Amino acid sequence: MKEFIHEDFLLQNEFAKKLYHEHSEGMPIIDYHCHLSPEAIAADRRFDDLGQLWLEGDHYKWRAMRTNGVGEKYITGNETTFREKYDRWAETVPYTMRNPLYAWTHLELKRVFGISRILNPSTAPEIWEECTDLLHKSGFSTRGLIKKFNVEVICTTDDPVDNLEHHKKLKDSDFEVKVLPAWRSDRAMAVENPPKFKDYVKTLSEVSDTDIKGFDSLLEALRKRHHYFADAGCILSDHGTEQFYSEECTAGEADNIFRKVVSGTNLSHGEVLKFKSAMLYELAVMDAERGWTQQFHYGAIRNNNSRMLAMLGPDTGYDSMGDFTVAKDLSRLLDRLETGGKLAKTILYNLNPRDNEMIATMIGNFQDGSVPGKIQFGAGWWFLDQETGMINQMNTLSLIGLLSRFVGMLTDSRSFISYPRHEYFRRILCNMIGDDIEKGKLPETETETIGKMVENISYYNARNYFGF
Repeated sequence: MKEFIHEDFLLQNEFAKKLYHEHSEGMPIIDYHCHLSPEAIAADRRFDDLGQLWLEGDHYKWRAMRTNGVGEKYITGNETTFREKYDRWAETVPYTMRNPLYAWTHLELKRVFGISRILNPSTAPEIWEECTDLLHKSGFSTRGLIKKFNVEVICTTDDPVDNLEHHKKLKDSDFEVKVLPAWRSDRAMAVENPPKFKDYVKTLSEVSDTDIKGFDSLLEALRKRHHYFADAGCILSDHGTEQFYSEECTAGEADNIFRKVVSGTNLSHGEVLKFKSAMLYELAVMDAERGWTQQFHYGAIRNNNSRMLAMLGPDTGYDSMGDFTVAKDLSRLLDRLETGGKLAKTILYNLNPRDNEMIATMIGNFQDGSVPGKIQFGAGWWFLDQETGMINQMNTLSLIGLLSRFVGMLTDSRSFISYPRHEYFRRILCNMIGDDIEKGKLPETETETIGKMVENISYYNARNYFGF
């Protein structure tokens, strides 16, 4: 009987196997968007046990455990040990069949620890002992874990007020992997909460050495930080936004709204939209002027459960897919930037699959021949980061755009052992294309050309697009 995670896992025909093993499997990884802690990498952190490594901050697992009836004290509670939490996770794993967590869990056990056994309550004790013992050995610190997966570049997610001290330490260290910051300026736009925004502006003023009194000086402070990030090696920005904003807003209106919100006054819905529109445009201009790539992760409704938000804070597993209507605002934003010659390389990630065809057609409106695939339809994100979501995204891109110019996979993860998700993606990609060859949808005589396309999507497109 075959092991679950065997050499041809997910590869269902000979063409798929050839594409994966000869053209994709050995490609390095460029993780151009993730939420790994640069502090942990700089300190070369070690994990005490498998429970801490797996469950400390993984809200994917937390959601599954809650759905399986596990009490919160065994998920995020401080009164329970990671061994107790791990045991509840082991009880949950058999119930995750057909959820990507099932494949990811066993890929991680196999690739990180060399364990082929299926995790369940009966195997949990011995797997715990073996993995925890290995975590105390050489090669299993954060840097060691990263190096296991042939990672070349990591781009973290960082606020403009961050001092980037850990990135600087890593740059001066002997760590072979590039760990670069990526600019995430969401809090500079968050005027819907005046007290928090006012506190943020105060911090931004201090770190930028800028007296922020109005909209112009706010932009001046952000430009200084933009330059600071560039000096630290940053070449990407990212926006985590519900939707796109493209309301008409003059400089005078933006200034008035800014002064109003820092005085502590709540804004009207229309004022919030105007300010966010002005900020989103100006931030995009900064990216274009510096030659960065801008990313937009849009469509999540965050912190749906207000009781649990108050108890645990954000990013704890209470976000979901939204159903925002975005096409007109996205079109207006991109068109304004394009008309002014300020449209940077752009990657668009939709969270709702109903937007697949819209995004695939929208990106074609703003390709200008200057860069292959200048405007990208980003990989399946978050709830779409699974087999069906990935296949639907790639199928849509194939039918409407050019899959061959796709920059491929990223982890978008907080976990140091999530790199098998790249393998998962690559196997799905190769199986999808191999299936086309077997069915005669692609010519068998062009397998070398197709193999090169797989190599490009796995690695080279990202390296060339970002310029790493």
